[in-house]
Amino acid sequence: MREKVEAVLDKIRPMLQSDGGDVELVDVTDSGIVQVRLTGACKGCPMSQMTLKNGIERLLLKEIPEVKGVEPV
Repeated sequence: MREKVEAVLDKIRPMLQSDGGDVELVDVTDSGIVQVRLTGACKGCPMSQMTLKNGIERLLLKEIPEVKGVEPV
C-alpha cells in the first residue's frame, strides 16, 4: 500500500512545492493510518491542518479505500 500512497502524494506535491513546501511519507500503519510530515513552508504554516485534512487526507481516502486517516508526525 505504501507505493499507492506515494503515487497519490506525488499528485499533491506540485501544489505544495509551488508554495515552498512539501510532504514526506513517514509510515503507513497496519490499521490504514498514513503518517506524513509537512516540510518547508508547510511546516509552520497556520493553514497546514487544513492542507492535511482537506487536501492530503481527502484525496488519499478517495483514491485508496484501505486508508483510514492521515496523521502528522
